[in-house]
Amino acid sequence: MTQTTQEHEAAAAGDRPGGGMLVLYLALGGLAFATLQSLVSPALSTIGRELGASTADVSWVVTAYLLSASVLTPVLGRLGDMVGKRRVLIGVLTILAAGTLVAALAPNLTVLIVARVLQGASGAILPLSLGMVRDELPRKRVPGMVAVLSAISGIGAGVGIVAAGPIVEHLSWHWLFWMPLVLVVIALFGAVFGMQESPVRTPGRLDWVGTGALSVTLVALLMGISKGQSWGWGDAKTIGLLALGAAGLLAFVLIELRVKEALIDMRLMRNRTVWATDLVGLIMGFAMFGAFLVIPMLLQLPAALGYGFGKPVSQIGLYLLPTVVGLVVFGVVAGALVRRFGPKLPMVLGAVLVTIAFAVPAIAHDQIWQLLLSGSLTGAGIGLAFAAMSNAIIEAVPATQTGQATSVNAIARTIGSSIGTAVIAALITANVSPQGVPTDDAFTIAFWTCSGVAVLAIGAALAVPSARRRHEQSVAAGVDDLPPEPVELHLPHRQHA
Repeated sequence: MTQTTQEHEAAAAGDRPGGGMLVLYLALGGLAFATLQSLVSPALSTIGRELGASTADVSWVVTAYLLSASVLTPVLGRLGDMVGKRRVLIGVLTILAAGTLVAALAPNLTVLIVARVLQGASGAILPLSLGMVRDELPRKRVPGMVAVLSAISGIGAGVGIVAAGPIVEHLSWHWLFWMPLVLVVIALFGAVFGMQESPVRTPGRLDWVGTGALSVTLVALLMGISKGQSWGWGDAKTIGLLALGAAGLLAFVLIELRVKEALIDMRLMRNRTVWATDLVGLIMGFAMFGAFLVIPMLLQLPAALGYGFGKPVSQIGLYLLPTVVGLVVFGVVAGALVRRFGPKLPMVLGAVLVTIAFAVPAIAHDQIWQLLLSGSLTGAGIGLAFAAMSNAIIEAVPATQTGQATSVNAIARTIGSSIGTAVIAALITANVSPQGVPTDDAFTIAFWTCSGVAVLAIGAALAVPSARRRHEQSVAAGVDDLPPEPVELHLPHRQHA
């Protein structure tokens, strides 16, 4: 037996030390990434004003981060599978620390945008972290720890929006980066001194042609989606970018089907558990950022309108706390449900809760309690679904492909959040009063849209195969670290055509 095989078996048996600290360091890194993703958006107007930049120019602070994360996540996830997840994670955290330091010190918009590009490398933290947990911890602990790390991505998004207002109001926008930098540095020291290298590798070479095609695809699609509202959806630039993205996606698939060592193995996408879970991720990304956009806007509108609540920016975070609490609590609950019933049940429950969460304010949103209830249900649903998605992916693919499979799911969430932000913003701006203020109908339409989209997530979650079928497919795919077959409830599921 080789040394690597012995180490892998020891890890599976729980003999590798430091599992608790490993998860702590990984969670800190993931929290920093997710917080940085959402922390800047509420402060864009302040940043633009202090740096003398226009609204269109300062929006690149968000766009640059989004594009960088989307392109680098699958590349770095694949590198982690090839050369070692800890080694790549250390590199990612180092780049993130450098980018966050530069952002905190940025004297102008150009430097800040460059810093945000560097920060985008941190999009690979979640796929790398999930892979390390799978490789390092006893199999019985994996569902719970994966659930925690997956929920962190939603928690960080909520924390960012909650904290942005008070930080900018009482300190300055530079502190939006100083505070996460502390988390990044702690996570980096933990990766360097408190983690062992994962023994699971997939030797090979990086697919540069596929990387180029995927980069063009993602940049074109996300640019078209994120800028479509300001440029106009009928503008030649918007249409051209979306068409280029569609053509690039087709080219990428054809390339990956022909190369020997693909960046993303297209055979993974034929696995019904994988593609259905990625579809749930896309839809949940839409719903999550729909909630973080619509509810704060409604809370800030003047109460004199009859449907606003007149809350200052510094207090908005308090009204989003139920969402964050729901993410934390139900992220942990999801781990227990996955161990007992498998990932399909919490995924379906999460989609159902999110559907109800948006239906509540769509019916009526003239009372604070309705928004609080909506936020609580949204947090619970996303906490369940995010944790279940990661566990479903891990159970469906071999350990040597964890990085690329979870990277695709992360990209799906990112694209979903971009589409959600663009669509909701378009719906609201299309329904404004002569004074340019969103009407009450604008919010009703936005809530019903999010609820309707979440219904699609229920269908996608039901498309995940039953427990027995998933088990058979995973064994056929070469997964050798499957948990015991769960005692799954008799959930309906769509038969594969």
